[in-house]
Amino acid sequence: MARLIGQWLSQRLGQQFVIDDRAGASSNIATGFVARANPDGYTLLLISAGNAWNTAIYDNLKFDFIRDIAPVASLERGGGVMVVNPSVPVKTVSEFISYAKVNPGKIHMASAGPGSAPHLYGELFKVMAGVDLATVHFRGSGPALPELLSGRIQVMFDPVASSIGYIRAGQLRPLGVTTATRINVLPDVPSIGDFVPGYEASGWDGIGVPANTPPQIIEILNREVNAALADSSFRARLTDLGWEPFASSPAEFGKFIIEYTDKWEKLIRAAGIKLE
Repeated sequence: MARLIGQWLSQRLGQQFVIDDRAGASSNIATGFVARANPDGYTLLLISAGNAWNTAIYDNLKFDFIRDIAPVASLERGGGVMVVNPSVPVKTVSEFISYAKVNPGKIHMASAGPGSAPHLYGELFKVMAGVDLATVHFRGSGPALPELLSGRIQVMFDPVASSIGYIRAGQLRPLGVTTATRINVLPDVPSIGDFVPGYEASGWDGIGVPANTPPQIIEILNREVNAALADSSFRARLTDLGWEPFASSPAEFGKFIIEYTDKWEKLIRAAGIKLE
């Protein structure tokens, strides 16, 4: 996502946007770096749902995400997909729930790490469907997927973008998407909410900058991001990856972040999810 929008902004603004990967601590290293950066418009942060989740998962962050990062523009919203190894004898979410209830604690659910999207989407499903799944944490979806493909792990609530290739190849069986409605890239896969009323889980990406960045800089960046989201070729690329273009003003994006953070903070604290 960073490379897609970075290339667009480079072309539109005549400045090279360099993607600087700052891995570690579920994006907290990168977020802390940007929070301390000069608010001059030259340091941006690709923010995501993970930033909102981290406010509840980590107790001793050296920054306040809501206070120290100013929202610029949302980019996309995307859900996950509940996938099982084809050896699991179910073809629908309802069948999986029934199967899980007669095999409590015996079905292994892959997580991309504590507080990751697959972890939280799965925990929400466990609570709302009333099933007992054994969570197995991995260091990201990359290491988890081979275990799912081999059958050593039976189910995963994976972001669509990382599992769509295996679904198309018939190596994983999709049971339901985590979004409230069906998605274009998997039109024949129903929403989990059709079987578990009220279930909905989706992530998002956007751009933020250090607090106190001048409003005129934020307005320029927001305008150019929204221009990308209105471009048919750019939108098609997002859709192909399983993402839904998500445009907003800085104020609208800020309100969305606050509401999203509040929703997931309640689940995270209720489930006792903490960094391991």
